[in-house]
Amino acid sequence: MQTYIFWTLLLAVLALASAGITVFVRAYLNGTSPSAVLFRPKGERRLEVVDHANVDSRRRLLLIRRDGVEHLIMTGGPVDVVIETGITPPTAPPPAEIAPARDRGVFRRPPMFGRSGQRSPESDVGPQF
Repeated sequence: MQTYIFWTLLLAVLALASAGITVFVRAYLNGTSPSAVLFRPKGERRLEVVDHANVDSRRRLLLIRRDGVEHLIMTGGPVDVVIETGITPPTAPPPAEIAPARDRGVFRRPPMFGRSGQRSPESDVGPQF
């Protein structure tokens, strides 16, 4: 009986050692760390729920985006129904240009410690680049 346990444990240790060696060799050949082989980052998500709305207590409208194309689906009834496909998402407006700090009227607080009552005219001016 003891020999059976010994050989079983020896087989388990050899299996773990071979798995570890495989991970290290694969990482070495790919030029990555061994943890990158085990914990790879997930790929880019292709599917997301953009918006949802309840129609009634059972049915729901879902706006789903897949590969840059949106689809409107109604779920929860006796049959799930695709209402509209191939909806192109609206393009986002360009971001507003942010004014530099000296044009926005930056408020500078006086220092908390030290000479807080004495301010020089240079401290009111923002950083010069």
